[in-house]
Amino acid sequence: MTSNLIWILYRSDSNSAYKETLNCKKIIESCSKKVLISEISIETSNINQLISESDALPEIAIVLGGDGTVLRAARYLSPMNIPILSFNVGGNLGFLTHDRHILKQETFWERVSNNSFNIQKRMMLEASVFTENINNDKKLKRSFFALNDFYFRSCTDEITPTCSLELEIDGEAVDKYKGDGLIFSTPTGSTAYAMAAGGPILHPSLDAIIVSAICPMSLASRPIVVPSESHLVIKPVKEKKQKIKLWLDGSSGCLIEAKDTCLIKKSNHSTSIIILDENLSYYKTITQKLHWASSLNESAK
Repeated sequence: MTSNLIWILYRSDSNSAYKETLNCKKIIESCSKKVLISEISIETSNINQLISESDALPEIAIVLGGDGTVLRAARYLSPMNIPILSFNVGGNLGFLTHDRHILKQETFWERVSNNSFNIQKRMMLEASVFTENINNDKKLKRSFFALNDFYFRSCTDEITPTCSLELEIDGEAVDKYKGDGLIFSTPTGSTAYAMAAGGPILHPSLDAIIVSAICPMSLASRPIVVPSESHLVIKPVKEKKQKIKLWLDGSSGCLIEAKDTCLIKKSNHSTSIIILDENLSYYKTITQKLHWASSLNESAK
């Protein structure tokens, strides 16, 4: 490592993440590195404050929390091309994180300082919401980035959760979906909401976009996988009076109104994930996290 600056972002509602942050800060500062820390949550992020306090961008950012904390951090760090080294402190499943006990190893920071790790590039998605004015011109309303997924669902104050959405792919009308909503997922997000909705698991080295309907009313509405270069346009069915909301990685996005359209495509940014175990197997990870092959493990005892 050539930079003398390290950022540590920790899950704001976790005391264990904060304590681990202080311990980690102490270890890194003992190696003559400058360390800046900040909490991160759904509501708050002090990334801009860290930038103002920094003479330069850090070489890496250490993220202490669960997958949700990593997803939130990625939206801020990826556009600045800052690699993420994450540890599951106060989180749950931990698909994107290392075991927290690695932080206790004496050689941990030595390995990081000597660049003894791999970096995986993870595809991200960009969603741009356009609104149509009285002259039928489209104006950009909001834009968002996501590492896992975007999804559309009815607002909670609707009488019925059913929403109707039109999908176009590369200018071609594909389907009208009626049900609880639609999920657009990256390979990284294929083990999240998309999997729960019956979608396929994609290896994170692939570049593709998964489209999965949430509880569709038609049995013909099946998950599909499209090339990452595809442009996907989502529109509310205009004759339906409904309030639809866009969500990103489980966080609130914005309302999609009757005259709005949303374009989803592969982002120009990717998330750089630091992997300390050079021999880490993705299949071993999903076997452990999803409890696959449990009968094989039991028979081997």
